[in-house]
Amino acid sequence: MNDDRPSRRLIEDADIMFTATVRADRMRFAEVPETSVRFAGEPGEESASGSRRDRLPDRVREGEEYRDVRIEYVIASRIAFPGAEDGQEEPDRRT
Repeated sequence: MNDDRPSRRLIEDADIMFTATVRADRMRFAEVPETSVRFAGEPGEESASGSRRDRLPDRVREGEEYRDVRIEYVIASRIAFPGAEDGQEEPDRRT
């Protein structure tokens, strides 16, 4: 099992979080995919993404069949307000 999901602290403090779980009896890749996730925004953000994979390696191989696969993918992002790192209080996020 590979697990590179965002830290528990970011998940607990996230302003927005997206999770998805995919299961497959059998999975085969015709070619090795190239993927990326990028974050951008104002006033700033602390973001991360990652997955927990069961029976699927980080780098899949072209043409190889994987069985009984489960992938949990998480994207979490927290707004970083200017000055908050200097001890200033952040605005109420609930409004």
